[in-house]
Amino acid sequence: MAHLERHASHRIGLLRAMVLGANDGLISTACLVLGVAAADSSRTAILTAGMAGLVAGAVSMALGEYVSVSSQRDSEQADIAKEKWELETMPEHELDELTQIYANKGLPHAMAREVAEELTKNNALATHLAEELGITGATLANPLEAAAGSAGAFTIGAAIPLIAIALGTAASRMALTLGVVTISLIGLGFVSARFGKASTGKPIFRVVIGGLVAMGITMAVGKIFGAAVA
Repeated sequence: MAHLERHASHRIGLLRAMVLGANDGLISTACLVLGVAAADSSRTAILTAGMAGLVAGAVSMALGEYVSVSSQRDSEQADIAKEKWELETMPEHELDELTQIYANKGLPHAMAREVAEELTKNNALATHLAEELGITGATLANPLEAAAGSAGAFTIGAAIPLIAIALGTAASRMALTLGVVTISLIGLGFVSARFGKASTGKPIFRVVIGGLVAMGITMAVGKIFGAAVA
């Protein structure tokens, strides 16, 4: 019978990259356009600054994720190569090690040995990687996936305050952007929590409060700087 129970652990890497990208895109771009708007800049200047922030941020997020996840992947590949060498040069030691792992989990030693031998016959490398290092095909780092997910999420997040600031009038654009971004942050916190099969309260609270504080500080700086320049 197939194992139908579903978990979210295999999606943690991609989830982290996408949530980080969307949150960063939404908040950083909102802060940028609201800061520029607070300095009484024109719509053109605000949108130009916002678009530049979107492009620069998406590229930066993609490169950052690719580099960091590639480093993780390199480390995993080194562990895999080491495990292959150990299985080829000291198979009995590795079998003893696997037996001890199962014994530590509560199996009688004889049964642990039998299980270790049977699994070693089937796929020794996969078994040792999973039991010793926690590495499986589903959990291996994927740099391109992380980079694309992060850049795409950043772009979507950054587009929201840009659209809001573009649609608002000179009198309403800041309030409209704040409202739209706040609602988007609530949605981001909810979706990320549900995607990761976690409770929704704390994630929503974290992203909303953090975003509002960041936007408030940036607007204050923009207002002060704009007054000073004027």
